[in-house]
Amino acid sequence: MTADYNSMEWTANPAFKGGEGTFYNKAFTDGINKMMHGKLEPGSSIGYHKHEGNCEMIFIVEGEGKVLYDDTEEPVKPGTVHYCPEGHSHSLINNGSEDLVFYAVVPKQ
Repeated sequence: MTADYNSMEWTANPAFKGGEGTFYNKAFTDGINKMMHGKLEPGSSIGYHKHEGNCEMIFIVEGEGKVLYDDTEEPVKPGTVHYCPEGHSHSLINNGSEDLVFYAVVPKQ
C-alpha cells in the first residue's frame, strides 16, 4: 500500500493544538494509524500536548526548529527524528527562517 502525498492538497490547521500560526498537513489514515506530511512556516508551531494512548515520530526533512519535550528543548534539522512516547508531552516549533517540513507517524491514533 502507498500514500501519494504529491496528489493530496495541503490542509490548513490554524493554531493547531493551541500553537502559533498555521500547521499545514497532508494526512493518510487507515482508521488506526495516521501518517502525515507536515509543514510549519517560520514563526509557526504545533501546541504543547500530551500523547495519551499513542506515540508520535517526527522525521525532519527541511528547515530548522526545536521541539519542547517534557522539560527539555531539543533542536531539530534535516535528518533528525523526534520521538514522543505515550504519556509524554511535546511541541514542534519553527524558529528558523524557512519552512519546517517533516513526516510524522502516529500509531494507534
